[in-house]
Amino acid sequence: MPAAVRRIDGHAHVASTHFIPKDFLLGVARNMIAKVARRSLVASESEVMRHLVAQHQDHQADQLVAEMENAGIDSTVLLLPDFTLALHCELDMAEMSARHHAIRQRHPGRFHVFQGVDPRRGAEGARFFEHTLREYGFEGLKLYPPCGYSPSDPRLNPYYEICEAHRVPVLFHSGPTSPALPFGFSHPDLVDDAALRFPRVNFIIAHGGVTNVDAAAALCAYRPNVYLDISGFTSSLHPRGWQGQLGDLFRMKINHKIIFGTDWPLAKSTGTLKQAIDQLLAATGPLQGIPAHEINSIMGGCMNHLLPPLRAVARGASAAV
Repeated sequence: MPAAVRRIDGHAHVASTHFIPKDFLLGVARNMIAKVARRSLVASESEVMRHLVAQHQDHQADQLVAEMENAGIDSTVLLLPDFTLALHCELDMAEMSARHHAIRQRHPGRFHVFQGVDPRRGAEGARFFEHTLREYGFEGLKLYPPCGYSPSDPRLNPYYEICEAHRVPVLFHSGPTSPALPFGFSHPDLVDDAALRFPRVNFIIAHGGVTNVDAAAALCAYRPNVYLDISGFTSSLHPRGWQGQLGDLFRMKINHKIIFGTDWPLAKSTGTLKQAIDQLLAATGPLQGIPAHEINSIMGGCMNHLLPPLRAVARGASAAV
């Protein structure tokens, strides 16, 4: 199986409670407990939370870089959602952004960052978002609609105008999330109006290859500026497992619109990054029979096309807005 010219994980997070709220993890823990209870197993909430919190102590992404090295991943897109208006967070967004900037300086050339901003922050939020593009060299906008807004909310127009001016993409969460948040704004179709009004902005449907796949694939097929990623593929609910899910997706004739992603640290629950990629690229895996140029596009070429070049940013860049 040929390797991508430059293998990019298009969807990951720093596994840190500095950036992922404990309330978010608590919702994940409760789903895990419900799942094992169906198999007559017993797990306490405090026990599962201790396990999840322990998995989210890689505050400088050193463990993630080691995983990337082992898996042959050249660079990774780090997503920094803005949960601060919906859940209690340890840090404010300016502090989180500054720490992501420091992570990039600690690991030169390994990370791209998509900055999250809740559109209900208004003009101040838009100024802050543009600041992270100019001062830190961040390369995209990360939206988390389950926090309480549609990706086509008119309040996002100034943010999309900034994305158009800087030629950076928008990636938004779709599908289920932690039960600490509502799911009402999670359907891929909700981006259609924004994609129509901003044809020069590229929109990426996160998890679009895993949940609500038919809707996400249709948008990719008929909207030139809409793409999807396969992040979280190991958690697929498909009756033939994630291999069956992706096998069907890769035969929908939209491989030029598909982006490889892991949703790290989600993959920790099923193994290492290398194990996940080895299974994905196995000779008998879901990419079997797919042309080499399409595999290269999925594994890095498509995301590389959407990203602006990595820029060197001054080590002392300020977090002030």
